[in-house]
Formats: sequence, structure tokens, C-alpha cells
Amino acid sequence: MRPVVTEVKSRPVLSGLARPRLRRRITTAARDHALSQASERVWARNYRIRLRLTDVATIILAVTLAFSLRFGIEAIPASTRINDGQYLVISATIVVSWLIALVAFGVHDSRVIGVGTSEYKRIVNASATAFGLFAIALVILKVDIARGYFMLALPLGTVSLLGAHWLWRRWLVAQRSLDHYLCRALVVGDLDDVGYVIRQIQQKSGAAYNVVGAVVSNTDAPTVATGQKPVPVLATTNVAQAARNAGADTVIIAGQPKGGANFIRNLGWQLEGTATDLVLASQLTDVAGPRIHFRPVEGLPLIHVEIPQFEGGKHVLKRAFDVGSTAAGIIVLAPLFLIIALLIKLDDGGPVFFTQERVGRGQRTFRMVKFRSMVTTAESDLAALTHENQGNGVLFKLKHDPRVTTVGRFLRKYSLDELPQLWNVFLGDMSLVGPRPPLPREVAAYEDHVHRRLYIKPGLTGMWQVNGRSDLSWDESVRLDLYYVENWSLTGDLIIVWRTVKVLLNPVGAY
Repeated sequence: MRPVVTEVKSRPVLSGLARPRLRRRITTAARDHALSQASERVWARNYRIRLRLTDVATIILAVTLAFSLRFGIEAIPASTRINDGQYLVISATIVVSWLIALVAFGVHDSRVIGVGTSEYKRIVNASATAFGLFAIALVILKVDIARGYFMLALPLGTVSLLGAHWLWRRWLVAQRSLDHYLCRALVVGDLDDVGYVIRQIQQKSGAAYNVVGAVVSNTDAPTVATGQKPVPVLATTNVAQAARNAGADTVIIAGQPKGGANFIRNLGWQLEGTATDLVLASQLTDVAGPRIHFRPVEGLPLIHVEIPQFEGGKHVLKRAFDVGSTAAGIIVLAPLFLIIALLIKLDDGGPVFFTQERVGRGQRTFRMVKFRSMVTTAESDLAALTHENQGNGVLFKLKHDPRVTTVGRFLRKYSLDELPQLWNVFLGDMSLVGPRPPLPREVAAYEDHVHRRLYIKPGLTGMWQVNGRSDLSWDESVRLDLYYVENWSLTGDLIIVWRTVKVLLNPVGAY
């Protein structure tokens, strides 16, 4: 997870003073730099144009489809025949109002497109607001309209907009993986903070930044070693000049820079008149956006972090989601269960299911059910294999485990052996999404902070499942689980379930 970043507009803020009327002069170098960055950011402008055109087409199609479904399926009595002119005006008004709402909610803001979930949330909020206001207007103006048409247009359009933006997001991520459509970033700070920010950016697949240089206050080394592509250190203390020399369109301040607030303010002044963004990366990490609120007090930007909640209404919704989805899953997948059971029986004649004691929420133990993928003597054979352990931390992992059966190897590759855990989810021992369910011996070896994994129910899938599975290090697995425990949301669960399906179709790190 990347550190929390705050974008600062490159203009001075004069608290309590009248702004001088003198226009700040922009140097020739700054003007040239601005022109250079403007040309390099043509891609961003073009991308936003594509999104807007897609939104226009999507909304028109959604409204047209809603009209066709409502009036093309049902017979319309002569006494209530449609006034085509009226509905044409209403439909056009819906389209225009919807587009205005998308703009008003900043759906195409360069700070949200292509990263995170804010883009999708703004689409939903804009759509709901537009239709809410439109419905109020219809009531006030006493306009008679078929409610079926109105109620069809909202979900059709919203889902279509989300899908269209998701497809463009996939395209943008693919381009960024080829080093296209990236912001050129210069990272500023001390060596540890700069190295951390660069590593987080480089490790993030499809990250929006390409780090082209660094200004480091406490090293004479020519590069910052990050374990991947080394980043050159620019031998200067003039950050604005360094940004121009490196062709950077974004300056990222890592941690607390030397010079503190005055340095940041002066840098903002120096970047005036250029197309360079100023971004602050705080030392606050692994906290989801909804838990973070900015509260300026007399010019001091305070970051308020909400304490994680492990009880309450959203947990009731999570349980309802678990019960409904697993009940449907068990019914739909019943034929597959029978096929897998038959294959296991034909393979070695042993039992179909394997049950094992696992630790759940509040350190309650339960019997987790899986399709058996190992020989029946797997538990007793474990002691002889401990010296070959390829895992780290408290986990035992063996890439080519001799205990795995022929059928079991296939089941494990696609995680089909985990499907009976749907029953554990239905019973309430587990959740559909959550941390990995640990063994009692693993819990006994936990450090104190790792016990926080047990604050919520373990999951059939989770962040560990969609971020490398068995290839993850122990520390990274713990970090992902703790992030989920403190920041989960129902929307996030749906995203993880979707990503799990994609991972299962292209299995990586499963053994």
C-alpha cells in the first residue's frame, strides 16, 4: 500500500494578509518547463476527453435502452399513449443533468482517474444525486412520467458508466505497465523516506508515477537503491531547478523535509507558473481513505484518523452478504462438488473431505472443511518434511510437496480444494472475505501485533489471495491482513471477490 499523499496546489497561501497586487514574474526557464510539461501531459487531457465522450455515449444508450424496455415490452393503452415530444425533452434533460452531475462531482479529476476507488464512488454519488434532484423537480413541476422508465434508467446508466470507466482503467493500467501514460516524479527528502516512497511506487503494478530522480538531503550516493530500478540522485538543493532538469511534472515531498513548512511554502512559490504538481507523502501508511479526514486549523492541516470499528451495522451487512452469496454459491456449484468428489474417490479411494482445526475470530477454534488434496497420512508425514520448509515466518510451505495427490495438485492450482469452506462461511465460522484462517500452532507463534488478525472472521479469500498467494513473504502477508482488518468495506469485499475470480483463471503462487 502506498503512503497517504496530499496534493498541494502550486500557489502561495497568505493567511491573514492581503495578497500583493504585484504579479509574480515567471522566469523564462519556468515558462519553458511549463510548456514542456504541458506537452508531456497531452495524454492526460486526451484520456479525460475519451472518458467524457464515453460517458456521453453511455448515458444516451442507457436512457434509450430504458425507454425501449419500458415502452417496447408493455402494451400501451390508447388512453395513456406516450407524448413523444414530452419524453424526448425529459430524456434530453436527464442526459444533460447526468453529465453535469458527473462534472460537478469531479469524476474526471486528474487526481482520481486511473487510481483507487474514488472515481467509481463519484460516479455512483453523482448518478444518485442527479436522479434525486430530477425526481424532486418532477414532483414540484407536477410532470407525469412513467416510473418504470425513470427507475430503469438509473441502474442501467450507473452500471454502464462503472463498466466503461473500468474498461478504460484496464487499458490505462496496461499502458502504464509499458511505461506509457505516467507522471514523471521527483522525490525529495532524506534517504530513508525517499527510498520508502520510491519502493512503494515501483512495487505497485500500474502505478501512476515514474520516478525520474531524487533530491536527498543526507547522502552523497549517486543513486537510491530500491531493489528494482535505481533512481539517480540529483546533486542540487534547488528542487525547482532539479524538477526542470529531470523533466518532472510532479514533485513528491517524502516525510518531513529539511526546512519544514517554510521549505514547502517556498517550493510552492517556485513552482508557480509551471505545470508541476506538488505532492506531500506523509508517514501515515496502510490506512484507507474513508478513515482519513483533513481538518485545517488556522492554516495547519491536521489529519484525523478514525479508529477501526470491529462491531456495528456494517458487520451485520457483511454477515448478510456472506449468507446470501454462500447459499447461492453452494446451490449453483453443487454439480461441481459432485464431480470433484468423484475424482478424489477414483484417485485413491480415500475420504473426499479433509477437516482441520483453525482459529477464528476472538481465538475461537472451528473445524475448517476442504476437499482432500493430500494423501491420508499427510499430517503424520509433516514432521519428516519440516527441514524442507520453503515458507517463512510461522507458515509451512513446500512448492513441490510430495504429499499432494495427482487430483489434489489440480485442485490446489485453481483453489478448488477451498470450495467446501463455503459451508464454514454459511455457518458463521468464516467470512467470504477476510484474513487467512491460521492453524493453532501458527497463532501460538504470533507476535503481539499479529493477533489483530483475529479481530474479525477469517476469510475464504482475501488480500493475500489476490496479491501473490503462497509467493508472499510472511511480513507482507501479515501487513495485508492487518490492513484489511482495519480498513475493510463491503465495496472492498466485492472488489476482492472479483479479483479472486481473475486470479483463479490465471493462477499465480498457488501450490
